Amino acid sequence: MHGLDRLTHVDPDTPLPATARARASQQLGHLGVTTDLMTAARVLKIGRTTAYKAARNGTFPVPVVRAGRQYRVVVARLIELLGLDEEPRS
Repeated sequence: MHGLDRLTHVDPDTPLPATARARASQQLGHLGVTTDLMTAARVLKIGRTTAYKAARNGTFPVPVVRAGRQYRVVVARLIELLGLDEEPRS
């Protein structure tokens, strides 16, 4: 695991305290530039079957790249989707 078991689901419509936002963003940043589909699915609370089906038909919430037999997700796009790249709302 990548330590994401401790990462709580982040709803972009619900403001998080600054420390929680920073921690979640930092945890995602530790994944590197890209991550595998299942790690991205866990962050987004999407099940395995649904994630692979969405990746195949192009409806996964962030762009997915197929590299051989693997699906890769750009971590920066996850951070953007979750709103962790923005300043906290007051």
